[in-house]
Amino acid sequence: MKTIEVKLTFTEGILGTCPNDEDIYRNYIGSKSPDASTIAEELMDLTVDEVAERGMTVFPRDENGKPFIYDYQIKGFFKDACSMLRKISGTESSKIKAFKKEIDGLIFPNPRKIVIDGEVSVCQRPLRAQTPQGERVALAMSEEIAAGAQITFEVTCLQDSQIKLVKEWLDYGKLRGIGQWRNSGKGRFEWKEIRVY
Repeated sequence: MKTIEVKLTFTEGILGTCPNDEDIYRNYIGSKSPDASTIAEELMDLTVDEVAERGMTVFPRDENGKPFIYDYQIKGFFKDACSMLRKISGTESSKIKAFKKEIDGLIFPNPRKIVIDGEVSVCQRPLRAQTPQGERVALAMSEEIAAGAQITFEVTCLQDSQIKLVKEWLDYGKLRGIGQWRNSGKGRFEWKEIRVY
């Protein structure tokens, strides 16, 4: 078992992903939570006095009012990166068969709440969809933390060889980021290894 500690510096802004409406979170997203016992805890973290828009997505806040992302969002990024990189022969990711199961059961980011060091603003953007009735456009709003923001966290791998995988996935963050609107470049980052132990 090995643990790698890393620091990510966002090269593009990162968007909040939690709905600001507690009922939406409780009834839909909370029901899909990987750990249903934490729904109440996550709802408490969503209360944001400064943001009044019900349709806006926000960052949860810790007890000191600092925005953060959850550890499972890092796991989600790892799954997304692995699903793409495994299509490229010769990558470490291409050697894994049941990658989602392996990431879920053998690779653990921590702490649970990963505080983002950066200032919060608002990002408005159009959402376009092709429907049977024709193209539809809506306006989406999210809290955004600008490029230059940083997070520090650890990833524990139960198999020493998985450290190579984690590094490969983190390298992919230069191309495709974490959080909402990744296809536009939001959430891209560079990373630096602090230590492996």
